[in-house]
Amino acid sequence: MDNISEMLGAIGVVPVIKLKHPEADAAPLAQALCAGGVPVAEVTFRAAGAPVAIRRMREACPEMLVGAGTVLSVAQVDEAVAAGAQFIVTPGLDEEIIKYCVVKHIAIYPGCTTPSDYHTALKYGLQVLKFFPAEQSGGLAKIKAMSAPFPMFRIMPTGGISLKNLAEYAKSPLIVACGGSYMVSDALVDERRWDEITALCKKSVEIVKEARANG
Repeated sequence: MDNISEMLGAIGVVPVIKLKHPEADAAPLAQALCAGGVPVAEVTFRAAGAPVAIRRMREACPEMLVGAGTVLSVAQVDEAVAAGAQFIVTPGLDEEIIKYCVVKHIAIYPGCTTPSDYHTALKYGLQVLKFFPAEQSGGLAKIKAMSAPFPMFRIMPTGGISLKNLAEYAKSPLIVACGGSYMVSDALVDERRWDEITALCKKSVEIVKEARANG
C-alpha cells in the first residue's frame, strides 16, 4: 500500500466530518480527534466550507492526515488539494476523477460495491477502495465475498458503522480502516462537546486494537 493508506491503516478509523462553522470549529475538532488518538479526518464536500475546514485542521494539527470526502468533480479535487487535502474520497466510482488523481499522484479511494466497480478500479492500479454505503450494501459478508475474485484490494467501509459493529469489521484482514461519523455527529460538533469526541475516539482505537489482536 502507499504511505497514506498505511497511515490510515495504522489509525484504524476515519472520522467523516461535515462542518457548518469551519472557521470556528475546525481547529478545536482537529485537536479533539488528535487527543483521542485519531489524527485523521475525511472532510466531506457536502458542506460548503469544506476547503476552509481542511485548511484550518491542517494548520491546527500539522501532524494530522486530512482528506476530502464526497468529492464529485475534478474541480473539487483541485479545491481540496489547494486547501491541503492529502487524499480524496468519492461516494462512487468516477473514472474521470480517478484518472486525474492517478496522473497527479493523489491518493484516491473511490466508492465501490459491485464487481464492475472493483474491476474498473483494478484497471487504474488502485489498492484500497471505499465500500459505501457499507451496511446497506451487504456489510462485511459482501466485502468477504467480493474478495474472492478480487483479493488484491483492501477495503475502507463507510456507512452504518458505529461502536456496536466496529470490532466486527476491524478484525477482518481485508479492512484497512473504518469510516464513520458516530464520533463526530452533528449534535456533538454543533454543541462543541470536544471532550466527548475525544472519548469516543479513544474508545474506537481501543476496539480496533483489541479486534485486530484477536482477529
